[in-house]
Amino acid sequence: MAAPVVAVVGGGQLARMMAPAATALGLHLRVLVEDAVSSAAQVVVDAPVGEPGDPVALERLVSGAAVLTFEHEHVPNTLLTELGDRGIPVHPGPDALVHAQDKIVMRTRLTALGVPCPRWAAVESADGLRQFLDQATGERAAVVKTARGGYDGKGVRVVRDPAEVHDWFSAAATGTGAPLLAEELVPFTRELAVLVARRPSGEVRTWPVVESVQRDGVCAEVIAPAPHLDPATAAQAEQIGRTVAEGLGVTGVLAVEMFELPDGTLLVNELAMRPHNSGHWTIDGAVTSQFEQHLRAVLDLPLGETAAREPWSVMINVLGSQHAVLTDALPLLGPGVKVHLYGKAVRPGRKLGHVTVTGDDLESVRARARAAAATVMGVDA
Repeated sequence: MAAPVVAVVGGGQLARMMAPAATALGLHLRVLVEDAVSSAAQVVVDAPVGEPGDPVALERLVSGAAVLTFEHEHVPNTLLTELGDRGIPVHPGPDALVHAQDKIVMRTRLTALGVPCPRWAAVESADGLRQFLDQATGERAAVVKTARGGYDGKGVRVVRDPAEVHDWFSAAATGTGAPLLAEELVPFTRELAVLVARRPSGEVRTWPVVESVQRDGVCAEVIAPAPHLDPATAAQAEQIGRTVAEGLGVTGVLAVEMFELPDGTLLVNELAMRPHNSGHWTIDGAVTSQFEQHLRAVLDLPLGETAAREPWSVMINVLGSQHAVLTDALPLLGPGVKVHLYGKAVRPGRKLGHVTVTGDDLESVRARARAAAATVMGVDA
């Protein structure tokens, strides 16, 4: 009997990290990669080259596949709808995926579901943004985001005057750029994330809520579980994740990123409908990794246990520097350090891999993880 084929759009590190899980589950992974040397193409045998918006490439990708899924959201919904109408399982489906593709659509739907969000407005002009700024509490500032296409801090600006996004308004007006979303500048104490998996038949599981530390708009480290998190707040975060997954009809892994305010209030920041950076710790720190769980979910298989294997897991991203040494540094790392490199060319600030350390003492685990990442990056700890 032939192994079920899971077709994946996107050849980055997320697809690459699905490969070991697919092998363990006896699945055939087929990945549409951007080029023959992309991260996933280096480890996946069946890796056709093509663009995610090319209908011919997508048609070839899904031929004989049991399901189509994604490692990024940048796929035209019209093509996905056409595939779904022909009976090809697409998970998450286009009606759900649009909420990760368009931030205005996301905010509108989350507000309708009663999910707590920052104060927001779609702004079409400088006057509209000026009115939003005039209503700000505290500092007269707002976070302006392009509704589509932004990630890792791109497409996001903190502004105090509409002139600071004049170029974005001009691009939106001419159709060369995306519409704009304005959100209040939230005085949060830290960022949390909850990872949820949901299968088409309705089963839902969540992993422990984590703390996500961002630097320059890029995730730098993740601590699982989030330290000193009130159990009631953790339960609320998990419930928000379940509400979003069920309310949007998400299938597969969903990441819900949140702000925690000084009074313990939670506000949803961003969504990702795929394995996510905040869940990389699960490869080494949880009974079931987010990558195995995503494959289980999109195939409607029973979901795996999500409990942590150790009291603490700390994941540190390996970001490119001018002096990155990468694999040359591996002999210098301790036996308890788990290293995952993505096969990417070195470029300053680029996510080249991550390290994870687990254990029963948070300070020791965090110090070892930071030192290991610094060693791999070729910088001082």
